Amino acid sequence: MDTSDVRSAARQAGDNPVLENAARLGYAVSGVLHLLIAWIAVQLAWFGGSGSAADQSGALQQLASTGVGRATLWLAVVGFVGLGLWQLTEVVVGSDEASDRVKAGAKCLVYLFLAFSCLSWARTSHGSSSSQQTSDVTATLMSEPAGRLLVGAVGAGILAVGGYHVVKGWTKKFLEDLQQRPGTWATRAGRFGYIAKGVALGLVGVLFVLAGVHGAADQSTGLDGALHTLLQAPYGQGLLTVVALGFASYAVYSFARARYAKV
Repeated sequence: MDTSDVRSAARQAGDNPVLENAARLGYAVSGVLHLLIAWIAVQLAWFGGSGSAADQSGALQQLASTGVGRATLWLAVVGFVGLGLWQLTEVVVGSDEASDRVKAGAKCLVYLFLAFSCLSWARTSHGSSSSQQTSDVTATLMSEPAGRLLVGAVGAGILAVGGYHVVKGWTKKFLEDLQQRPGTWATRAGRFGYIAKGVALGLVGVLFVLAGVHGAADQSTGLDGALHTLLQAPYGQGLLTVVALGFASYAVYSFARARYAKV
């Protein structure tokens, strides 16, 4: 099979209605996860927490605690696998820009990792803590030569991603991902959601940088640690509530994206 055959096969797969619908399901399930993270963050801000981490693993834990939630997790597996495979076709036949292909490849890995996480929670009703995973990865990096610089570089990368989210929200560039305008409320939700998510990712990046500077892997605890840090800041309850509302807004946009996304 030569290169043209591979591109032709990828193009046919990307245009397959089954894969398209699975990808749209993935966006919808992403909305559910962001909505749960928002709810956990609100509980953390005003009621001392819900016993679940304010991140992806906490959202998956809440889903796994009920029969309906576990059924949703199985749908999430299908949706995230669909998104991962669709992004893979974009690597092969998408934009001619190398940066766009790299982004598609990175998204492919993220969605497939999410599918694996959902599968673990759906099968066993338990899974790994995202915060612990982040600390473990940080500790592994620090054990390497120039490990603290590596951790700092990862933090800088996450900060850049957070900044990109803020810019994408402020300029409404996210509308380019859609086939048509989703309506005023969905557009406003997307704008606020991207900015708030970018701020949260920026805090995650700062924690990575600080972990590298201080040589302390346990300072890097992912989104859950970032939101706990935000809560401890002046006016922390209010700030965390705003971020939680931002995640809820991103969820609303994700539901709209499930309908209007370019897939």
